[in-house]
Amino acid sequence: MTLTFEDFPPGRFGTFGPRHVTRDEILAFAAEFDPQPMHLDEEAAAKSMLRGLSGSGWHLCSLMMRMMADGFITRAASLGSPGVDEVRWLSPLRPGDDLMLDVDVLEVRTSKSRPELGIVKFKCTVRNARGEALAEMTSPILIKRREGAV
Repeated sequence: MTLTFEDFPPGRFGTFGPRHVTRDEILAFAAEFDPQPMHLDEEAAAKSMLRGLSGSGWHLCSLMMRMMADGFITRAASLGSPGVDEVRWLSPLRPGDDLMLDVDVLEVRTSKSRPELGIVKFKCTVRNARGEALAEMTSPILIKRREGAV
């Protein structure tokens, strides 16, 4: 069943995961996309403000996107997003973390210029197995409305 705009009322939409993160994944992502010492080198990372090897915030954002896609976006009548309103990195992503993604619908509205679609603003919070929030993202997604809903 394809999820439409009407399937996203305000409130908790769901929790998705777990997604296990390995040391090798953290190192590979950092080597390719964010080659800073705290993401690549154990000794340098221990001396950083993060106090140990940590994944890039951009890696964490990529993992959040994958968890959103696996959890619901690939089943939704999504037309894409006009962008991300906010991303906040709250705690380090560590090797061995098992991630869960909480997805809340903050607001919904029908598009004024295109009434056949709606705009759903999501807040996604990724947590480790200890329940610590590692990152938050707020983003609108354009989603088709049900046939006859216009």
